[in-house]
Amino acid sequence: MSKFKRVALLAAGIALAAAAPIAGAAETIKIGVTQPLTGAVAASGNYVAQGAKIAESFLNASGGLLGKKVQLIIEDNKSNPKEAVATAEKLIVRDKVPALMGAWSSTYTLAVMPKLMEYGVPMVVETSSSGKITTSGNPWIFRISPTSAMEAQSFGTKVGQFNIKKANFLVVNNDWGLGASNQFQKMLKSKGIAVGVVETMDAKATDMSAQLAKIKAAGGDTVFVTTGVEQITLVLKQMKEQRVTQRVITTGGSSSPDQLIAQAGAAAEGSFHLLFFAPWFPGSAPNPEVATAFVNEWNKRGHNFAGLTEGFRGHDGIMTIAAAIKAAGKAEPKAIQKALWGVKVDGVNGDIAFIKQGPKGKESAQNIPNVYVVTIKSGKVALP
Repeated sequence: MSKFKRVALLAAGIALAAAAPIAGAAETIKIGVTQPLTGAVAASGNYVAQGAKIAESFLNASGGLLGKKVQLIIEDNKSNPKEAVATAEKLIVRDKVPALMGAWSSTYTLAVMPKLMEYGVPMVVETSSSGKITTSGNPWIFRISPTSAMEAQSFGTKVGQFNIKKANFLVVNNDWGLGASNQFQKMLKSKGIAVGVVETMDAKATDMSAQLAKIKAAGGDTVFVTTGVEQITLVLKQMKEQRVTQRVITTGGSSSPDQLIAQAGAAAEGSFHLLFFAPWFPGSAPNPEVATAFVNEWNKRGHNFAGLTEGFRGHDGIMTIAAAIKAAGKAEPKAIQKALWGVKVDGVNGDIAFIKQGPKGKESAQNIPNVYVVTIKSGKVALP
């Protein structure tokens, strides 16, 4: 063989080797996920990621999307808004994902939103509830979780059953907690129910004794608590220690009642929790077959049952993006954005479809989800 032929064959081999990873990459459709896998709200973020992976496996078991395998690229935003921005930009710029799901907290999601505008990539919001997310004029936002206003409105139809005379609030000091406090106060006042003190706590705080002392002194029969399950556990324990006897109602759907039973014990008894999925009763969900299949797969994988109240969000978010990619016929950001407006998804929470919110011409998308109320009675989760 001549030297020329050997060089030519070597060059061809190098070219084929270099092309191989690119060809392999073309056989997958990537979806980016940013969640708090470490930090103050890591439990919730990991549950969402686990639910997303179940959706990924369901999709691939049924043939993937457009004849290609679905590949989730999951990044840890470390329960920090700056990290949320960094992970979103990494997923868009380096990983070239055509769509995102994230970012759990309203504060993290609001921080990420300018990057969606900058790069023109849609994001399905699976958890965040701040009203600002869908009213600020970002057409790349598609939220499947309820706003705090929607949650408060839904609970308002049931509030008469609780015979609340005066309510106090203890909420995490961020967009999520403050937004929930404002919306629930409005709802209560519209029903003629008095509002006492409104106390806030840092997301990383572990000692809420000062806030609870003020709530105890304010009187009242109910305290609304909005924060992640880790902090709710501490609040319940410290209320028992300080003999704060007001009934607890948590909002935001992130309480994971089974985890509270395990970690707060008797301190969780009699508390009420607003959730967006009741995994103890999947047959009663709007789409019972979808809900039951998800619960069965979750249990099959040995995941913490308590995490189902968060994990379903990951499943529904990824399935919503998948439906849009299928409808678009290609994994391209603008095409996915356009297709999302027309999706009809049978989710674990219920039917997913979008309405417009925000300034004309720059509307964001908002789903109208279901809201459930459960209580902890005799150490078990029950319907009120």
